[in-house]
Amino acid sequence: MSRYPHLLSPLRVGPLTLKNRVVFSAHLTNYAEYGKPSEQHAAYYAARAAGGAGLIITEEHSTHVTDWPYEKLIHGFDPAVIPGYRRITDAVHAHGVPILAQLNHNGGQASSMFSRLPVWAPSPIADPLFREVPKALELHEIRDVVDGYALVAEHCVAGGFDGVELQCSHSSLVRGFLSPATNVRTDAYGGVLENRARLLFEIVAAVRSVLGPERALGVRLCGDELIEGGTTIEEAVAVARMVDATAQVDYINTSIGVATATLYMIEASMQVPPGYAMFIPSAIREAVSIPVIGVGRFKDPVQADRAIAAGQADLIGVVRGQIADPDFVRKARSGSAQDIRTCLSCNQECVGRMGLNRWLGCIENPRTGREAVVLPMPTRRAQRVLVVGGGPAGLQAAVTAAERGHRVTLLEKADRLGGQVPVAASVPSRAEFLDITRNLAAAAQRVGVDVKLQHEATADEITADAPDAVILATGAVPARPWWAGDLTQVVDVRDVLEGRASPRGRVLVVDELGFHQATSVAELLADRGCFVEVATPGMVVGQDLGITLDLETWNVKADAKGIAQLTDVVPMSATEGITLTLQHHPTGTDLTRTVDWVVCAVQQRADDALWQALKGSLFPVHRVGDCVAPRRAHAAVIEGHRAAVAL
Repeated sequence: MSRYPHLLSPLRVGPLTLKNRVVFSAHLTNYAEYGKPSEQHAAYYAARAAGGAGLIITEEHSTHVTDWPYEKLIHGFDPAVIPGYRRITDAVHAHGVPILAQLNHNGGQASSMFSRLPVWAPSPIADPLFREVPKALELHEIRDVVDGYALVAEHCVAGGFDGVELQCSHSSLVRGFLSPATNVRTDAYGGVLENRARLLFEIVAAVRSVLGPERALGVRLCGDELIEGGTTIEEAVAVARMVDATAQVDYINTSIGVATATLYMIEASMQVPPGYAMFIPSAIREAVSIPVIGVGRFKDPVQADRAIAAGQADLIGVVRGQIADPDFVRKARSGSAQDIRTCLSCNQECVGRMGLNRWLGCIENPRTGREAVVLPMPTRRAQRVLVVGGGPAGLQAAVTAAERGHRVTLLEKADRLGGQVPVAASVPSRAEFLDITRNLAAAAQRVGVDVKLQHEATADEITADAPDAVILATGAVPARPWWAGDLTQVVDVRDVLEGRASPRGRVLVVDELGFHQATSVAELLADRGCFVEVATPGMVVGQDLGITLDLETWNVKADAKGIAQLTDVVPMSATEGITLTLQHHPTGTDLTRTVDWVVCAVQQRADDALWQALKGSLFPVHRVGDCVAPRRAHAAVIEGHRAAVAL
């Protein structure tokens, strides 16, 4: 008997029989090349099919030339995409898994920067993110939109897809028509819900006529836009009932939020509890007869199996969980769920890279986004490799080296693995970040890495041992800012989190990193009863939290906890007391803050003493992660992997 009898059971979805209920749902990848699918697309989806996903739904395919909201979009309306489609579907079908293509027009949630054409929407209401007033569609343009969906469906059939999904949810022209917040038309496509849903059903009819009965058709709906005057769960259920009544749609997928105004709820970080969006599929499932897909930060098979058992959904969308571990389903089915590389919901390399117009990756899986790149064979087999440092860089180096056949010993001077990760995970709402250490430590044990804790390596010891290769991952140490002098009550954020300092009273947190360090310690100190203000030279406190979708939740919590925020200021001096002089850099004017403590979230210093001592050794010495230059965890993992692959 499977430990997950509901999740791993088969299900009939229209003409398709799925082996299990795990869906690799649609999400952006930025893998497209000049509007066409790439070899990386095929390798990426094939890896999740090989890992056991029950159904794969690709990222969106644009249905019209007016829809080009970001650079690396697949132009599904161009027949040149068909060979790329065939590469994807052949690669996935080789593993016996069905694959659907998602069709979409982003409507007013876009820019004319790439298309040089006006963006189209039901009404001339500017999106709050893009801020561009769209052109309200005329009736002949609505017909063009419907024809565009049918054309792309034809290309999908020619490309071997098993069906298509219509994105009518978080970033969609169709959602724009459905929503009373963005549709103020007075013609047959506006007003009452039946009119606002008219475009959806015209598209459903047109696409079904192309697909025929042998291919599946799904519709993805937004259950609650979380905006004033927008779609709520009551209207979403009503639309779902109308979709079911057409008898032309095989399943309903779900979503929450709007991809611009409330994006932080669509791709929720670890700040948002798992399963937060399940009220949507649960309500829709009670109203329809066709299968319903639920989504919402599903990280492990236990969580997904329980949701199905509770009747909240028929299938579960596991996206980031399978980005982190393509073998999510295979490991669950084989009884090795404890070996799943659990997603952190950190959003740094998936959502965050999308926000920077880069290809999708994963903070803890260095192969994500590089599935099409074949790894070289080791230069020599079974080398004796010594890794110094048990943070993410050292652990990843050790695991990769051992996986590639080397004999690996890892030395860590502390009494636990993880480097700075356990410290970062000790603050409010960041506990899941510890999974990166748990995952890597479990993998190290599984592949036979000899881990020695409380062992501080020396250059003499390593030289005497004469290993075949050494990888140094000795990390970074706090660096005192120049303006702090020897004031004992000016401390580093690590001093607070590691227990060497206990600020009280009035605390000023200096944020020069723009990430979780300052905001996390500010929350922690506010919870301890301190009066906290965060000052930063940036335009906003924690400015890099924007791309990981943590900025909104930070601001909500900061307001609730009474944390003040001061921007565009640079510390210039500190005196006993403590009085800190800050310069408002846009104007050059000074202001002061008199506080009891100052906590600094500032750049660290590479701990490279061992590297300096071992340079020029007879054996090769590599250094990775923060001991090269202090950065974030993704750089540590990638460099650890690269160093091991190069052996």
